[in-house]
Amino acid sequence: MTTALNPAAPHHLPIFITAPGDTDVLMVITGVFLLVAVVTFGLVFFRLHTLPERMAHGAHKLQFEVVAVLGLLALFTHNHAFWVAGLFLALIDIPDFPGWLGRIAAAVERIAGIKPGVPPAEGAVTGAAPAEHATTAPDQTRGRSAKDEKELIHA
Repeated sequence: MTTALNPAAPHHLPIFITAPGDTDVLMVITGVFLLVAVVTFGLVFFRLHTLPERMAHGAHKLQFEVVAVLGLLALFTHNHAFWVAGLFLALIDIPDFPGWLGRIAAAVERIAGIKPGVPPAEGAVTGAAPAEHATTAPDQTRGRSAKDEKELIHA
């Protein structure tokens, strides 16, 4: 059974107007387009959002963990200042101060004649004893005589 058009309706209807009971093609196309657009937008957003973290990780930066935490804070608080701070921190190359300080400490220990990594005993006297106070009695803190200490310092 065909339905007759209303006499007031135009004879050439647009394609998006369907007959009763037919599939609305425009709605299906719009739904698929909307689904693809939302997923694509989400992927681009998360890709852009993790940009500072990927930059810091790729360059093997020391501040990688801080950049990652700032990225998570920006994601969950919707505060863009955290993301910008993470981006700046990922772009800056912070010098390796612990490495330098460790090498300096090892060199000073080597100069002082102390084995590297061995903590000094509590109450140990640092520096050389004056010549008039030098004795050969064993030092209570290190098990060496003051004469041995003086030789190590001047060696």
